[in-house]
Amino acid sequence: MVKTPKESLTILTDIVLPADTNPLGNLFGGELLARMDRACSISARRHSHQIVVTASVNHVAFNNAVPVGSVVTIEAKVSRAFKSSMEIYVDVWIEDRKSQVRSKVNEGIYTFVAVDKDGKPIAVPHIKPETALEKERYEGALRRKQLSLILSGKMKPSDAYELRTLFIG
Repeated sequence: MVKTPKESLTILTDIVLPADTNPLGNLFGGELLARMDRACSISARRHSHQIVVTASVNHVAFNNAVPVGSVVTIEAKVSRAFKSSMEIYVDVWIEDRKSQVRSKVNEGIYTFVAVDKDGKPIAVPHIKPETALEKERYEGALRRKQLSLILSGKMKPSDAYELRTLFIG
């Protein structure tokens, strides 16, 4: 079975309350990570129709602070599915209170694994990207996975074809 990224789209919208903020009045980074993890988890579950677990947080960019009172929207979609793992790309937006204009403030990339009731990895559907952004993220996912495998000692750099093409041509 092949699915599209939009089938896994998860949108969580919430408000930043004072209890969620640091002394500067901005959302705690850990609180944002937890919200992102929840959205990614739902996205991975929608894609796989299985129990999913967080395998890694591959990248998080705290580009802008999220002030108290902000309406925060977190959008997560599966960017690529491998054998049992899924890369989920997550974007974080806030709305300007007066103009209602949305601006992207943060992003992240999480990896989830689908598991059976005993916690053993199980296969997930493949994914077919449709939009230009989905295709870009899909292509980059293999390079990101290869880099992660090299850094963890699970892959030899010489076997990382997708990465080699970036540097060798």
